Amino acid sequence: MKKRVVILGAGESGTGSAILAAARGYDVFVSDMGEIKDKYKQELRAGNIAFEERKHSSSLISKTDIIIKSPGIPDQSELVVKARESGIEVISEIEFAGRFTDATMICITGSNGKTTTTQLICKILSDAGLKVGLAGNVGHSFARQVAEKDYDYYVIELSSFQLDGMYEFKADIAVLMNITPDHLDRYDNSFKKYIDSKFRIINNQSESDYLIYWADDPVISNELDTRQIKAAMMPFSGTLKEGMSAYINNEILTLNLNDKTEEIMTIHDLALKGRHNTYNSMAAAIAGKILNIRKDKIRESLYDFQGVEHRLESLISVHGINFINDSKATNVNSSWYALECMTTKVVWIAGGVDKGNDYSELHELAKEKVKAIVCLGKDNKKIVSSFREIVPTIVETGSMPEALKSAYYLASTGDTVLLSPACASFDLFTSYEDRGRQFKEAVRNL
Repeated sequence: MKKRVVILGAGESGTGSAILAAARGYDVFVSDMGEIKDKYKQELRAGNIAFEERKHSSSLISKTDIIIKSPGIPDQSELVVKARESGIEVISEIEFAGRFTDATMICITGSNGKTTTTQLICKILSDAGLKVGLAGNVGHSFARQVAEKDYDYYVIELSSFQLDGMYEFKADIAVLMNITPDHLDRYDNSFKKYIDSKFRIINNQSESDYLIYWADDPVISNELDTRQIKAAMMPFSGTLKEGMSAYINNEILTLNLNDKTEEIMTIHDLALKGRHNTYNSMAAAIAGKILNIRKDKIRESLYDFQGVEHRLESLISVHGINFINDSKATNVNSSWYALECMTTKVVWIAGGVDKGNDYSELHELAKEKVKAIVCLGKDNKKIVSSFREIVPTIVETGSMPEALKSAYYLASTGDTVLLSPACASFDLFTSYEDRGRQFKEAVRNL
């Protein structure tokens, strides 16, 4: 008798899981509380996979062996709680797909920088001629690629939500970029629970595996002191050299692995500018070197990388005013890096769905660089209250065109209009991508 798999959520992750489960002989049913996009409906129908939309039927957990849950569905949801009480295995797409491939797994997490680092590593491997898939929060779903491709390596960006549903999965190379408060609304406002979630990336690692991490992060350093790590430790730092696998020496990105020191390139030749992107490049370079990729190949990849859409994406200049789309900055720390990079006065577009944000760490940068804040959200009280005494001009808006017009009016020649919301997008937009695309369209319409 076929094992039954129920998949909750029919986006890219859920549909990919359904395709893989069907290919592996499971009895598959897909359920989504919202409306399923037409392209995914077509794929499900083409695979003869049963589905429902706009509801989760009460009978879903009847005679079900495995539930594969979308990362967006909380563990506390009634259906998930009932399933676990009934002894049903509830896992993530990553956990499920990992059971059907022997490929080498390079997995990246962190509060910020993980998408850029994931894409940098993928580029280094791809440019070196390796058969590599890009998965997780970027690219096609991991499960879909396991079903349809035959990659030797997967570079997987993992959010805390994805990590929460992983149990037997193992990263051959784990990359931990940083940990700052984020998604605390999902973790009972407990930073420790969020930290524990991020550290699930080291689950099941052995002495033959690797952990790449940012040694300058106090949260990571403190946490490492409390854990028994089996994997080989590969730290990188912007300030330290001793014991580091990557560091900066006289503005040169330098690697030191297996007692061999190699100068890769000057940080001024990196395609991505800014201190945080130097860290991203260091982590990617270490991963490449672990996989025995030559330093000239690593250098070339870091030199001509094109960047990530919606992450400090420079747009056109209008009347001498620069516009930067950093819609992917959905937490305070991301916006800190964005503001820290700015070399001009800034009109800052911020706001959205607050995730338990503490804006105080932005106060010094805002005092130094921000001439005006344009709030973009349904509820802006917290931002207004936090910056009222620091930024001379704060206006509230309720749509992207209104926000962009206000920012354009407040900016002068030589200034930068920066969309870096520090918040989730779901009050006014369907996603941070939608928010970024609307910003770019509004800029083009000036």
